[in-house]
Amino acid sequence: MTPDDMFDVIEENGRDGVDFITVHCGVNRESVAAVEAQGRVLGIVSRGGSMTANWMRCNSKENPLYEEYDRLLEIAHRYDMVLSLGDGLRPGAIHDATDQGQLMELIILGQLAARARDAGVQVMIEGPGHVPITEVEANIKLQKKLCQGAPFYVLGPLPTDIAPGYDHITSAIGGAIAGAAGADFLCYVTPAEHLRLPTLADVRDGVIAARIAAHIADIAKGVKGARERDRKMSECRKNFDWQGQVDLSIDPERTVALLEKSKSAQDEGCTMCGEFCAIKLGKR
Repeated sequence: MTPDDMFDVIEENGRDGVDFITVHCGVNRESVAAVEAQGRVLGIVSRGGSMTANWMRCNSKENPLYEEYDRLLEIAHRYDMVLSLGDGLRPGAIHDATDQGQLMELIILGQLAARARDAGVQVMIEGPGHVPITEVEANIKLQKKLCQGAPFYVLGPLPTDIAPGYDHITSAIGGAIAGAAGADFLCYVTPAEHLRLPTLADVRDGVIAARIAAHIADIAKGVKGARERDRKMSECRKNFDWQGQVDLSIDPERTVALLEKSKSAQDEGCTMCGEFCAIKLGKR
């Protein structure tokens, strides 16, 4: 695969009307050397990052997307494509989080983001993968500082490695914290992550979990209308307005599927407390 092959495919994407592409421009000789020098439990887990590092090794050359970055910017500007500067060296284990390789790549991406802005190309930054919960906020602040406030597209982050089958929940925990700290764009993670390709049901579960995390972050940021939606939900609960609760819920279909009204509470309360419904008793 030649550099021309890479750029030809990128240009083809532009002609097809693709709005944004992920490009691993920060995986260069310097950043890969930093990963190798420090050592990792899990190495490079990004497909694009691993392919790029192997291409450089096999060809004994620098990454063309880094070396010929101006060529990439020209294509992106011509087709009005947003560049999502990929985190090819993101940690795939919390033990590897915030190491030299990850930070070296982030510094490079900050420099490339500035060059993109100067060329009139919109840009966002991807990161940071698996990160312990105590380091999530610091990772967001580092990105915002090093990348001059460029939008941050976070993959998770996943604050633990031991929840296969539930990584949509793990991701939502990290995503809510990251969003509250200033992340701009949450990438959903499915329950099938690390195990297999997701089904449609897995994708749905992942998207819903990410939407929950995003809403929690919006409340923390004071985004207009976010907290008001929760207040309306509370008022609907107070008034036993079941349709209102369905309409306001993030997943109305599941809300309807789980709802059971209580006969002992004269159809006002749900079956959780029945005739001992705290809200109903409080109205007497």
